[in-house]
Amino acid sequence: MLQAILDFLHKLTNPDELSLLIDSVFSGWWIYILVASIVFAENAILLGFVLPGDSLLFTLGVVAGSGKISIWLLLGILTVAAITGDSTGYYLGKRTGPAIFSRPDSKLFKQEYVRRTQMFFERYGPKVIVMARFMPIVRSFAPFMAGVGNMPYHTFVFYNVIGSILWVFSLTMLGYWLGNVPLVRDNFEKAILIVVALSFMPAVYEYIKFRRGK
Repeated sequence: MLQAILDFLHKLTNPDELSLLIDSVFSGWWIYILVASIVFAENAILLGFVLPGDSLLFTLGVVAGSGKISIWLLLGILTVAAITGDSTGYYLGKRTGPAIFSRPDSKLFKQEYVRRTQMFFERYGPKVIVMARFMPIVRSFAPFMAGVGNMPYHTFVFYNVIGSILWVFSLTMLGYWLGNVPLVRDNFEKAILIVVALSFMPAVYEYIKFRRGK
């Protein structure tokens, strides 16, 4: 069962396989509902890091470039899904996080973790929310930890919107513009790896600045 799910998710990151799915199974609005649900879940639940994010957006851009789906409708729906997904993760962290992290003798968590989380988001919160968007795995945990750290929601949602727009538009449009370039299509898996690697660049840059400043 698990392998079947992983195989299905892998098909979503292959433009040819995804196009076949659109023609045979997820035609019309179903494809938008499917990908919006994946983007939402990746940001709303802690286990969402197993879902495709950057690679999915890039592949969807490629498919939209071939005319299979509407690029503008796709951008709008995915942006809303990303924003609401992060907001859901934030509220889950705010409501359930303190109960989880407040066990002083827990084998996994300590109250010190909550204090450090609060200090971290008080100092770097806005940047973290935007940067986390471009970091696989991290973006699934950042909104939850922002809720645990009691970041003010008006601050969180402001940077959540900025990060969501930048993430969805940059990666999807990158696929839309480059997806039909022969070099990219012939080396699509390598192109995906490059896109994911580039996603980490803002975080690496900020880390280097932090280390030098420290």
